[in-house]
Amino acid sequence: MRVVVADDSLLVRRGIVSLLQEQGIDVVGEAGTGEELLPLVDKHMPDAAIVDIRMPPGYEDEGIRAAHAIRERHAGMAIVILSSHVDLRTAMRVLAESPARLGYLLKDRVTDVGEFVGSLRSVVAGGTALDPEVVSRLLAAARDTGPLNELTDREREVLQLLAEGRSNKGIGDQLGVTERAVQKHVTSIFGKLDLAPGEEDNRRVLAVLAYLEGAS
Repeated sequence: MRVVVADDSLLVRRGIVSLLQEQGIDVVGEAGTGEELLPLVDKHMPDAAIVDIRMPPGYEDEGIRAAHAIRERHAGMAIVILSSHVDLRTAMRVLAESPARLGYLLKDRVTDVGEFVGSLRSVVAGGTALDPEVVSRLLAAARDTGPLNELTDREREVLQLLAEGRSNKGIGDQLGVTERAVQKHVTSIFGKLDLAPGEEDNRRVLAVLAYLEGAS
């Protein structure tokens, strides 16, 4: 896997790069600003761009704007947004537009290298990955109406773990149930959210999208 990393903090950026390289991931470029990031992406065409939300010059949403620019130029490229804190408005705005191959993770998650790399690989494979803290906030903010209200408590747990980018096996391990049981819950979720039969991965992304829209 080939990635570029953008973060204005040299220490944070080098820390992420070092952790990724230890896991055998090829970091082909580093950037401290959104303006530096775009040429690197165009030049190296990585599998993923890991982007901090706030970067110079304004330290507001420069990373988000850079992510949008990358998507306009390279529609299929995976993007993982890093944040120092939970920003629900940003998470919903970015992910609800097109959740496939997108992640929204908290920087604290980077300290758990296995989970971070797993989320990165999931996003590159076409999935969506949300930090558990982000998902918990979205769940707490969800409306009481709409198709999400039809889900059972267990189905909402499964959907929450889907939003975190977990596989059926990962969900089963987390909940202490079999993969077969998880698949039954996933199928029920698809039905209640009125997601027509089709490619499994696409329907998982659409389920996550419905989850995000229900939390807006």
